[in-house]
Amino acid sequence: MIDPSTDWAGFAVAVLIVELTPGPNMAWLATLTISEGRRAGLGAVAGITVGLAANAVLSVLAASLVLQTDGPLGRAVSVAAAAMMTWLAWDAWRGAGETTQFERAGRSGRHAFAGFILNLLNPKAALFLVAVMPQFVAGGQPTITQGLMFGATSVTIATVIHLALVLGAEAARGSLLVEARARIVRRVLAIAMLGVAVWFLAKAFA
Repeated sequence: MIDPSTDWAGFAVAVLIVELTPGPNMAWLATLTISEGRRAGLGAVAGITVGLAANAVLSVLAASLVLQTDGPLGRAVSVAAAAMMTWLAWDAWRGAGETTQFERAGRSGRHAFAGFILNLLNPKAALFLVAVMPQFVAGGQPTITQGLMFGATSVTIATVIHLALVLGAEAARGSLLVEARARIVRRVLAIAMLGVAVWFLAKAFA
């Protein structure tokens, strides 16, 4: 039964917007598929999906504790999240780091394992769930069940987009991975991330 107090459609739209922007997963999958074939790309998608799912479960469990805490611990976590979001914004603005990591992992030949590890340890994915979930739940405190459903929604949307990218890599590479266009999108997202960091700080000291 769908909980009317939860805006699932709004959350899905937010995830879709984020997942459609150029990023390291997209760059790696397109390059890998074109250079080594669809089988390699599909293997990487499998690893990415499992990594994102594990990341989501851990994030939801952590959020279920943090979001129930109104005292100093909750404020400290908000400040830490703001600091990490600011770093991610700076990293996105420069457009450095993550793509190189993926390309190096891709050359190892263990594509599924590389996709799993890099997404399991992806702080951006974890912060997205922790920061965005409360915005779509009445009262701002999602239950573990709601959190897991949010996580499943996010992973499903990401996987569908990744599969579409692998299956249409030749066409997608030209439209999604043009560096000038990708740089503009990354910088717009960097500004948005910085706005989220400010929100975290406001929440911490409200």
